[in-house]
Amino acid sequence: MTKIIFTNSLIIKTMKKLISSGFFFAIGEGIYIFLVSLFMLNAERFFGKVPGVAGIITLLLLLVFSASVSGALILGKPILLYFEGKKLEAVRLFFITLAWLLIFLVTLLLIIQR
Repeated sequence: MTKIIFTNSLIIKTMKKLISSGFFFAIGEGIYIFLVSLFMLNAERFFGKVPGVAGIITLLLLLVFSASVSGALILGKPILLYFEGKKLEAVRLFFITLAWLLIFLVTLLLIIQR
């Protein structure tokens, strides 16, 4: 009986840690998205109009950089957990982080709709 209670409390503690970690990773991603959005809105003010190919290259470089940063924020810790042998925790953290991002997206859409 004691072993069952200990195991259940350990599972609950682990899930709470995963939920809070996922929340903070999603917040980090949200802040990064906000900062990139601000940059893109104001880039012409800072750099002027970028001609043809240079503008496309700049946009693609920003895309690659953003994908790398987002990948690190969303997949970094789950990949580390996976390689530590904590495969179930890794998958749970990944999907919990995605769930938080979805919650943020729905909240933002509801705020914009008003």
